[in-house]
Amino acid sequence: MKTVQVKDVMVALEDYATVSENSTLYEAVLALEKAQEEFDQSQYHHRAILVYDDKQKIVGKISQLDLLIALEPNYQIVNFDKLSHFGYSLDYLKSVAKTSFWDKPLKNICKKAATLIAKDFMHTPSQGEYIKEDANLDQAIHQLITQKALSLLVTREQDIVGILRLADVFAFVSKNIKSCEI
Repeated sequence: MKTVQVKDVMVALEDYATVSENSTLYEAVLALEKAQEEFDQSQYHHRAILVYDDKQKIVGKISQLDLLIALEPNYQIVNFDKLSHFGYSLDYLKSVAKTSFWDKPLKNICKKAATLIAKDFMHTPSQGEYIKEDANLDQAIHQLITQKALSLLVTREQDIVGILRLADVFAFVSKNIKSCEI
């Protein structure tokens, strides 16, 4: 079997949802929806939006979870597993972790979506979230596992040229497993 490189499995930047860092949450949602509609339906839907700056360089990423958290920035994220080791019951921890976001109707969601700016809630990738387009897929799988990442930004020299998604890597590996003669 030939050596598979990241660029053989990645989604090219031009096929992925992108927005300016000055876009609103509302515009980000529309961009994600449009990209999902236009993307090949035989593949996995996009679950994130790449954010570019005024020089058209990718500077961040917004996941679906980032969008929801942006709507309620004071939301308390509690690691129940870690705290349960101290003897607290799950019911007690859940009662302490309540937030006002879920207690109120979502009537202000449109106003929030129109005022929140992408650069204020986007995720800025760490060094471990990049991989070169000519890297072997083996290396990319190792990086996805060790970083516990859902995707890696793919680079050519200093430019981001695509995104390698865990879902696409899984589909590639699954296809190869099914083609084995056992």
